[in-house]
Amino acid sequence: MPASTAKSLRVAVLADSDTRWKWGSLTANRISPVESDIRLDGFLLRGRATPTARQLQEVGVRADSLREVTAVEFLRELGKEEGVYDVVVLALVGGAVQAVLHGLSRAWEGRAKRPLVVTGYVGVVYEKLADGLLLRHGADLVLANSRQDADRFRDVYEGVGADAGSVTEVALPFLGGAAYTGHDPAAEQERPYTVVFAAQPSVPESRKDRTYLLDRLIGHARLHPDREVLLKLRSKPGEHTTHIEELPYQKLVQRADPPANFRLVYGHMGEVLDRTDLLVTISSTAALESLHRRIPTVVLSDLGVREALGNHHFVGSGCLASWDQLDAGHRPVPDPEWVARQGVAAGGEAYESAFDAARRRITGLLAADELPPLAPYYTPVTAPGYLPGILARHHLGPDGGPLPGAPAADREPSPVRQFVRKAARGAYRHGVQRVAPVIRRMGDL
Repeated sequence: MPASTAKSLRVAVLADSDTRWKWGSLTANRISPVESDIRLDGFLLRGRATPTARQLQEVGVRADSLREVTAVEFLRELGKEEGVYDVVVLALVGGAVQAVLHGLSRAWEGRAKRPLVVTGYVGVVYEKLADGLLLRHGADLVLANSRQDADRFRDVYEGVGADAGSVTEVALPFLGGAAYTGHDPAAEQERPYTVVFAAQPSVPESRKDRTYLLDRLIGHARLHPDREVLLKLRSKPGEHTTHIEELPYQKLVQRADPPANFRLVYGHMGEVLDRTDLLVTISSTAALESLHRRIPTVVLSDLGVREALGNHHFVGSGCLASWDQLDAGHRPVPDPEWVARQGVAAGGEAYESAFDAARRRITGLLAADELPPLAPYYTPVTAPGYLPGILARHHLGPDGGPLPGAPAADREPSPVRQFVRKAARGAYRHGVQRVAPVIRRMGDL
C-alpha cells in the first residue's frame, strides 16, 4: 500500500529495563495493523534498571523519540490531551504495570476515546504466575507468548472471577533469523564449532553455583580445544537489566585461568546465535530463540530441576541435560509438541500469523466509538492491604492520582539533579554487588 494512503498510528512504549524495552518496542511493531505507519515514542521509567546508552544500542530498536520519565511524569504526558496516542504498551514489572493502569484510569476519567493499553511478559513465565498476572489485569490486551501461557493466563483470571477477555495469544516478538543447517567441518578454520552459554543475571544466585557453572564451561573449552566456547553476558559491570546481578561472571572469571578458545561476548543475541552450534543455559529466554532457529539447545540440570532456577519450565522439552552428558557428546532432541506449545520453531508465515489475533483485536478496538474505562482486578475494595503500597511506590494515591510531593511535570533535569541521580544509582549498584554479598557471608559465619 502506498505510504500516502496508510493510516498513521502513534504508539507510546513505557519500559523499565533494556530487555523490556526490547520486548515492548518490538511488540508495538508486531501487533500494529499492517497497513499503518507507526510513530514510536519511547519512555524509560526512571529506576535502578534504567538502560544505559550502550544497552539501548545493543537492543538495536530505534524510536522516533526516547526519554526518561517517572511514572507521574508519564501519566501527566498521557493525560495532556485526547487523541495524541492510539496505543500504549506497558513493558514493565507487574507492580509498575498496576500503578500505571490505575494512574491512566484516573488521567482518562470521563473520556469516551482513549488509547488502547497493552502489556505482557518479556519471556518465560516461570514464577509468581498469579501475582504477576493479576498485577497486569486491567489492560485491554494482556499478551501471552504461547498457547501454553494463554491457557494458564485465562485459568488464573477466571479462577478469581476476573474478566479473561484481555488474554491474547501471540509469540515472542524477537524470534527470527536463519534456521540452523548444521556445522560444516570443511569450514572449520573459518568458523569453528561454537558453544555458547547464555548467562542470566539472577539465576543461579550463589557464588558457589555460579562458580561451578563457570568452571564447567571453562572445563568444556579445555576438553574441546578445537571448539570456540563463548560466555554470552547480558550486561557489563555497573549496568542492570531486568534482574539484579550481584556476582557478575566478569568478576568470577578474573580468578580463573581460561584457555585461548574461551571468551566473553556481549551484543545482540540474534547475532550471537548466527554463529552458534550449541546453546547452553539454565533457563534463559535465549533457549526459546535458539529452539526457534532449530539450533541444538541444552537446559542444564546440573543444579537440579527446580522452580527457583526456572528450568522446571522445560520439563517435557527434551532439552534437559548435564555438563557431563555434553562433555561426552550428547545432543538433546527437542520434543516437537512441547516446542509447538511454546510458540517457537514456527518460522516464516506461521510465525508472522501468530500476531494476527492481536492485530485484529486492536483494529476493532481502535474503530470503536467508545471504550470502557480501564478496570483492574485490584481495587481499594478487592485488595485494600496490597494495592495502596504498590501505588505509593510510584507516588500515586489510592485513587490513582499523584501524591503530594510527587515529581513535577516532565522537564529536563538540572546538571546537579543528573549528577545526584547518577551518584545514587552508583551507590545502589555498589551496595547490591559489593556490600550485600559481604553482609550475607558475615551472617553465615
